[in-house]
Amino acid sequence: MPWLIVLLGYFLGSIPTAYIAGHLFKGQDIRQMGNGNVGAANAFRQLGRKIGIGVFLVDAGKGALAILIAREVAIPQLAILASGAAAVIGHTWPAFIGFRGGRGLATTLGVLAAVIPQPMLILAGPALVTLLAKRSTGIAGGVIFIPLPLVCWWLELPAVLVVYSIALPFLLGIISFLRSRPTATGQA
Repeated sequence: MPWLIVLLGYFLGSIPTAYIAGHLFKGQDIRQMGNGNVGAANAFRQLGRKIGIGVFLVDAGKGALAILIAREVAIPQLAILASGAAAVIGHTWPAFIGFRGGRGLATTLGVLAAVIPQPMLILAGPALVTLLAKRSTGIAGGVIFIPLPLVCWWLELPAVLVVYSIALPFLLGIISFLRSRPTATGQA
């Protein structure tokens, strides 16, 4: 049973929100616009502020929903955490549009908000201020992810959640690195 919930997490993450929004609101394929990523940042830049914020909220919601469903069916905690990671992997490599999605920042934020809400709330304000000032999701993500394990430790969360607060952003970093590497033709 737990593996079915993890698989469901993957398929929730695979819902290509920016792709759907591009077709619904602009009649365009987001994969052919900007940096080609099927994520909130590219949607914000290419489809507009309102659509981009909507895509961000839905993408974060996918991650949170994967966790909430897993908790509701009362599977072991490691399987719950795996379903959150599966949602991020699904967002990055979505089955529905040829395994080429976004980087997974919004989905990761949604997963972490559902798993460790108090540390995420503590760090959300500084991250939002940074995002507005620097206009960089990478820098704002760093403001959340770098101190996150320390905040979890400070709040005396269980060790498995402290480790998860390191592991999931680490997965996101690997994904971002892989997505940013130039291809054999020299394009990013």
